[in-house]
Amino acid sequence: MASPASSATSAQACYHCGLPVPAASYYPVQIQGETRLMCCPGCQAVAMAIVDGGLDSFYQFRTSTSERPEAFGESPQGVAQRWEIYDLPEVQSEFVLPLAGGLKQANLLLEGITCAACSWLIETHLKLNPAVKSVTVNLTTHRCMVIWDEQAPLSEIFAALHAIGYVPRPATDDQQQQLIKKENRIALFRIGVAGFGTMQAMMVAVGMYTGATDFWLDFLRWLSMLVATPVVFFSAWPFFQAAWRSIQMCHLVMDVPVALAIGLAYLASVWATVTSTGEVYFESVSMFTLFLLVGRYVELRARHRNRLAFGNLAQLMPLTACCLRTENGCEIEESMPIKTLQLGDLILVKAGDTFPCDGRVVAGESAVVEALLTGESQPVTKKPGDSVIAGTLNNHSPLKVEVTALGAATQLSAIERLASQAADDKPLQVLSADRIARFFIARLLVVCAAVFAFWLWYRPEHALWVTLSVLVVTCPCALALAMPAALSAATANLRKRGFLVARGHVIETLNSVNRVIFDKTGTLTKGQFTLAEVRIFESVALPRDRLLGIAAALEAGSNHPLAAAFMPWQDVYTATAVKQTTAAGVEGQIDGVGYRLGTIEFAGQFGSAVGTPPLALPDDQHLWLLLASEQQPLAWIGLVDEVRPDAAALITSLKSRGIAVELLSGDQSGAVAQLARNLGIDEFMAGAKPGDKLSHLSQRQAAGDKVLMIGDGINDIPVLSGADVSVAMASASDLAQTRADAVLLNDRLAVLAEALDIARRTKGIIRQNLRYSLVYNLLALPLAAAGMIPPWLAAIGMTASSLVVIFNALRLMD
Repeated sequence: MASPASSATSAQACYHCGLPVPAASYYPVQIQGETRLMCCPGCQAVAMAIVDGGLDSFYQFRTSTSERPEAFGESPQGVAQRWEIYDLPEVQSEFVLPLAGGLKQANLLLEGITCAACSWLIETHLKLNPAVKSVTVNLTTHRCMVIWDEQAPLSEIFAALHAIGYVPRPATDDQQQQLIKKENRIALFRIGVAGFGTMQAMMVAVGMYTGATDFWLDFLRWLSMLVATPVVFFSAWPFFQAAWRSIQMCHLVMDVPVALAIGLAYLASVWATVTSTGEVYFESVSMFTLFLLVGRYVELRARHRNRLAFGNLAQLMPLTACCLRTENGCEIEESMPIKTLQLGDLILVKAGDTFPCDGRVVAGESAVVEALLTGESQPVTKKPGDSVIAGTLNNHSPLKVEVTALGAATQLSAIERLASQAADDKPLQVLSADRIARFFIARLLVVCAAVFAFWLWYRPEHALWVTLSVLVVTCPCALALAMPAALSAATANLRKRGFLVARGHVIETLNSVNRVIFDKTGTLTKGQFTLAEVRIFESVALPRDRLLGIAAALEAGSNHPLAAAFMPWQDVYTATAVKQTTAAGVEGQIDGVGYRLGTIEFAGQFGSAVGTPPLALPDDQHLWLLLASEQQPLAWIGLVDEVRPDAAALITSLKSRGIAVELLSGDQSGAVAQLARNLGIDEFMAGAKPGDKLSHLSQRQAAGDKVLMIGDGINDIPVLSGADVSVAMASASDLAQTRADAVLLNDRLAVLAEALDIARRTKGIIRQNLRYSLVYNLLALPLAAAGMIPPWLAAIGMTASSLVVIFNALRLMD
């Protein structure tokens, strides 16, 4: 819509994006009672969407203008159609995770985020949609996590984000890589500009300090200002941006004194240049900015390297898979994108290829390298019936694999999510360090004011640069990095060993653990049960194989470790109305007859099969399951479970550290007692149900113990959730459902002892870093206040202190 009055507004800037308002346009929006002009229909539409949603205070708190929206020439229907592709299940499989209760979680990358007000706007605007249950925006990574009701289309959420000026993209690995490359490219560009400006400013300074006078002195000052200005307004811009944002949010950060130092030095030098009086500090400003940017770049690369160490596993995935199709009785190989694979498809993974999905081997035998996931360098033999994990390498022979999980449902994706969760979770130590740093910055600003007042009285010509030196040299960057750098390096080291940290407090809590509680099956033992003996009751005429077929039919489809022992007999019968009872057993119908398989209490009290005389376990050497029909007990089935070879060594190691060890198991007392004796565990509890385990854990914690619980991740969810720190065995758990604080990705229990050692080393490194950073600040402050440290040396000192902390923390990577 055009207006004759628009010519008067041609010099104005668009209230939304900041670009000039064209002379022949008039796009007004009423914002907080005032008419604001926009440059195009797109900005007008976005601004109206923000105002109509009651979110116009966004413009009051934003720290920079928003990006100009694109493609707003489309109709609302056209915009909605553009996002409809993200409603397809095949597309959502890459970045959407199904949750319980009919909810889904989408991980997005948002373009157009410029400040903290953007986070508030996005979260508030999306929550106006009743289908949206939760929104979290990470300003640093531009990631947005949305949890919504699956009944609502995801395209509505994408369209809502687009309506307020943000372009959503799936947070896939490729998108994350592009963001990392962009960060790296911009950081190098800023360093390049600062380096060039520093070299030129120092060459000009040589002329100024070696005798230039009058006209030439003024000329060199103006030249020095010319080369330093891009350094301040481009290279140093992130410092000003972060400082201004933190001041608006009433949250002091390290960039506040840095921005003050650069800004004050530059303004004072500009004033001295314009008035031809006093001293100029353009070369110090440029050099200071360069050193800071180099230090920040080293920190950035270390952060990227740690992220890539465990958060970039999707790069292992192939783009295509060899799918097997049957046509006219012949099996045909067809190469197709992995995005088009479906559950139940049969694929061929050749020697040297990477598995594109989670699956079950149906034909062939080969060795699979799982080192990048579990830390184990030795290949693992896979044969029919075994599971394979996406991202692992088929080393020897071709395997035919049935697809069981794709995209976000794979173990690989679950590992990435757990690692990302740990990276975003700040432990109490880091939060305490942040509070100390903010306290230090506030006091530092007061000290700087006092130093400036003293030097203004004592030697006014030195007041500015002495104050700048104090601002810079005492900036608590090293203090703020002391804990995060060490925790990040330790987490990466543990990940390489096959110990995946899923919560931020794990390393901190491991240092205070004084009691370790183990589950039995799948933890201290391999959880790979085999049939040892079948004892048939005298009154039963059924043959052994038929009884085992009945037991196998009841266990078919179960993910319990005991079910694997009956796989050879699973095709004999089919059970219906199957029902599992936790820590008791399973029951079902076969040919109209009811059967139970489980503990003596569960199966022995079934129908008319109540034991008369009372039933008793045959012995305590095996794990005994009772198979019973509605009429009578049928047979005792004895299973054995191999103890992990390094279990005894781990127990001995824990005891040598003064850590108490317990065994809690739902198995029968005989097998549990025997295992405890063999491993040297003095305290144990057999026949413990999940509620019993949780009650026992609570009693230990009430007595003052810090408890580490190690279990299989699913059956032990209550006790794992209640422990001070918990570890789940990945081999016996679904990583997508685990509630444990950490996951052991391989079968080496010895990694737990290594984790305790690394946690102790991390505590020592953190203490060293804190001690160094505090001593540095205590020594540097009086020297700078006394005028003994020039600004350029202060920049070197601050950067060096940060690098020392980072490199000291990187020792934890070994």
